Amino acid sequence: MPDIACVNGCFGPLSDAVVSIEDRGFQFGDGVYEVLRTYRGQAFAVDPHLARLERSALALQLSVGHTSAQWISLIQEGLRLSRYPETKIYLQITRGQAPRDHPFPASLAPTTVMTFREFHPLDASVRHSGVEAISIDDIRWGRCDIKSVNLLANVLARQRAKEAGVFEAILVREGAVTEGSVSNVFIVRNGVLHTAPEGHRILSGVTRAIVLEIARKEGVPVIEAFVPRDELLAASEVFLTGTTVEVLPVVRVDGHAIESGSPGPVSRLMSRSFEVLTG
Repeated sequence: MPDIACVNGCFGPLSDAVVSIEDRGFQFGDGVYEVLRTYRGQAFAVDPHLARLERSALALQLSVGHTSAQWISLIQEGLRLSRYPETKIYLQITRGQAPRDHPFPASLAPTTVMTFREFHPLDASVRHSGVEAISIDDIRWGRCDIKSVNLLANVLARQRAKEAGVFEAILVREGAVTEGSVSNVFIVRNGVLHTAPEGHRILSGVTRAIVLEIARKEGVPVIEAFVPRDELLAASEVFLTGTTVEVLPVVRVDGHAIESGSPGPVSRLMSRSFEVLTG
């Protein structure tokens, strides 16, 4: 079957899926989303992804549309229909269809959308050699902890990275590193792992939480605190985490080599341990 979609519980080819032009997700970006992936055909970390979807929806006073059990059933059915070796699963909830007006009606039926596309992991050579990044101003809204479909600032940041010929844009607000345009950011200094703390200024990733757990089990000291941009450039290691990037070393930022310009021991340890967990 080609890429498929599920709109309000109904499956069909992605090319045939439609949502009303009056949907508030289209008109206002009034919605939230999640992205999952599979390993060996099985959806990974479903429960924390669905929990974050629910937290995001509740923060915007959105109905989640389905129970967790119903979401899981739909995910399993989508994987059965798509039959890809590995799949990228997109879930979205919008407030639903209503005449265009900023205040929303007291009661609306939400629109739920899922898509299932073949997933192609990053080539192992990219993970082995690491990637480059740039740092840019973080111009996103004040509730980055909500996984909103309002992604224009992220789009512009990732476009800047593409135009610069690098993999990621690392966001900096008031001199401090927050996260990447599509990832969380970790740095290593003096053997200590640093990453921005949970709160309104970052989207706390599912992979981020897993890596922090791995680090603590491996005895790697962890500090969850904002890191100044100059410490980013002076770090002995930098790496990204995310559902699709997993654990990805960064070897150059803004044209400056990170330490030796090669993935460091902590990055390699986190990557190996994550691979064992998902393998």
